[in-house]
This record gives sequence, C-alpha cells and structure tokens, in this order.
Amino acid sequence: MSEAATAPGGASPDLLALFVWLSPAYPVGAFAYSHGLEWAVETQDIRDVASLIGWVDDLLRHGGPFADAVLLAHAFHAVEAGDEPRLVEVLELAAAFAPSRERQMETLNQGDAFVTATRAAWPAPIFERLAAIWDGRVAYPVAVGIAAAAHGLPLVPTLAAYLNAVAANLISAAVRLVPLGQTDGNKALAAATAAVREVARLADAVPLERIGGATLRSDIASMRHETQYTRLFRS
Repeated sequence: MSEAATAPGGASPDLLALFVWLSPAYPVGAFAYSHGLEWAVETQDIRDVASLIGWVDDLLRHGGPFADAVLLAHAFHAVEAGDEPRLVEVLELAAAFAPSRERQMETLNQGDAFVTATRAAWPAPIFERLAAIWDGRVAYPVAVGIAAAAHGLPLVPTLAAYLNAVAANLISAAVRLVPLGQTDGNKALAAATAAVREVARLADAVPLERIGGATLRSDIASMRHETQYTRLFRS
C-alpha cells in the first residue's frame, strides 16, 4: 500500500492526495471548461442561483458526472485487482462515451494532463504499464480512478472528491457567466453536497453495460457551444 493511503499512526486513510489532485491548482486545466454551461447561460436555462442548483444537481445524478463516477469506479477496481483487460475495456468506453466533440476534448485533455502530472509527482507502476496496454488517450475520471487505486485510497471518498471538484468547477464558471455573487456560489456548492454524497455511494454498483445519462439539454448545450459566437470556455 502506498504512503498516500495511511495516515500517521495508521488510524484512518490519509486523503491529502485527493485534496491535491482535485484542487483547482492541479495542472489539468479544468478552469478552461464549462461542460456546456456557457451555452445554458446564454439561453437563460441558467439565470440565477436556483436554476444553477437544479442544473448541477441533474448533471450529478443523471448526466456526464454520474457516468464519470461509474467509469472511475470501474477503473479503480480494475487496477486494484490487477485486471489489465478490464482496465482497457474501461479506457475504451470512457474515450468513446461523450455526446459531442467538445465533451470528448474536455475529458481527454484533462485526463492526459492528470496522468502526466501524477506520473511525475506521484509515481506508481501502473502509470508505466499504461503505455504497454493502451495506445489511446485517457479520460479524466479513469485517470483519477487509476491513481487512487494505485495509491491505496478508498473509493467512495475518491468518488465524492471527484464529483465535488466537478460541481465546484461548474459553479465557478456560472459565478463568472451569469453572473452570480460569491454568496450565491457558496449556496450552490452547499446544495450540491447532497447529490455528491449520494452518487458517490451509488456509482460503484452500476455495471458498465448500464452506464448512461438522461440530461439531454446539457448534451445539446455541449454541441451548440461549438458554434457559440462569444465564448470564454473551451466546452
């Protein structure tokens, strides 16, 4: 087990690595992506704190972030079990499971950046094996799942930290775009915690063959964003 997994004295898991990896300061470029939220603001789907809370909650429970959590969990278990064929299956599905070009760019660019940064600063044998078993790009949730398993971190807290980071990035984008004040942003972050906790517990039980989503308006937003006249974000 990695040093990252055990707190001083061995009393409980040390989650500090998650705080580092999923911090806005970690060099994955998350700040550049809005997951289609920029188009939703332009069309007034998101216009105030209440509509933002509803949008983020739907995404966490039924949209791309939920699918990401399922993919993260399966990648985690594959690495934990040393099951490379299963890991390749997850890598393939994650790279293909995007409803638009921008959404795919968002997950693959961040995933590649996460692998590069983590391999250098938080090395683990699986990162060196990746090149031998997979010649494609790595989606962001899969990269986080690989790293967490490699360093002996617990799955549910990893899922919660990942989903919280996704929600925080969306809310940060909305604070700038709507615009909203910092107080409204904090209210939205607090409201998202219920879905984060619930999805972090549920995602591990979803088989790969049942992965899916039902946030069609968000998927359309990711497609429409490609031709949006004025843009601050890459997705």
